[in-house]
Amino acid sequence: MSNNNIGAGTHIPAREIPIPAYLSDVARKYLQPQPFSLPYPTVDDTAGWRAYADTVDAAITPMMHQISAQLDATVQELDAGSARVFDIVPAGAAADRKGIILDIHGGALILCGGELCRIMGMGTAARTGRRVWSVDYRMPPEHPYPAALDDCIAAYRALLEDHGPSEIIVSGGSAGGNLAAALMLRARDEGLPLPAGLILGTPEIDLTESGDSFHTNDGVDPGLRSLMPVNLLYANGADLTHPYLSPLFGDVTGFPPTILTTGTRDLYLSNTVRMHRKLRAANVAAELHLTEAGPHTGFPGSPEGAEIDKEINRFIAAALGDI
Repeated sequence: MSNNNIGAGTHIPAREIPIPAYLSDVARKYLQPQPFSLPYPTVDDTAGWRAYADTVDAAITPMMHQISAQLDATVQELDAGSARVFDIVPAGAAADRKGIILDIHGGALILCGGELCRIMGMGTAARTGRRVWSVDYRMPPEHPYPAALDDCIAAYRALLEDHGPSEIIVSGGSAGGNLAAALMLRARDEGLPLPAGLILGTPEIDLTESGDSFHTNDGVDPGLRSLMPVNLLYANGADLTHPYLSPLFGDVTGFPPTILTTGTRDLYLSNTVRMHRKLRAANVAAELHLTEAGPHTGFPGSPEGAEIDKEINRFIAAALGDI
């Protein structure tokens, strides 16, 4: 007997989802409902998108400056081929330590450039105790795809001039995870050696937004909603299923050892889980760490966030052989 209801979906009545009492106080604050976000402009409204990005960046900047005031690092701005990077050395880092992290910032492929990129790179350096190159890649609306990926590959090429691939870790969170994974595909396609390790933090690796958690965690993740209008702006008419745009659909054979992190309330939970399974199916050494009740980007600054940082630092040390 056939089931004519297959594919009909499931209707879930409105209900309240409590914040787990067993989380730390810091983590619980992350799960509070966020203020209503700005509406997206139409895809062809360049001025509207510039105003949108400037407004959101301006709202984030004061908080980021508070964070950077607590960070101690030496920062130098460099031209790396056609890309701009911030070369960041955290205080106390051993001068003879050769390992380096190529860090690709998040921000929905449209936010967090310039000063915010510098601060986010400083945060990565502080959490890992490692030298970081933070790529200040170009973004829409002025610079759609493939500008950001062009900048990331240029920075990686420049890094390879002074470092062997065994000394390099590539790291990206959210939109940066998209570019970090796409960088692996393009570097391999261009005949470049791949790095010692890859870090994908709740990565935006499916711009088609096809995964289950785009539905199940819609409204449950307090800080993230569908980015489809931004994805279309970024793609600039290119097919969203192209692996350089949605690395989840690429051939991951030969990828370096990879660590992936997400949370059970993360809108990108499906992205992360699907990529982990794909890497494992391709015989790539890949590990997945889920934070209970964790939203997109997790719980920075909390005990739960510290546990994930510990796993990432262990992964980095193993991948670099404690260079």
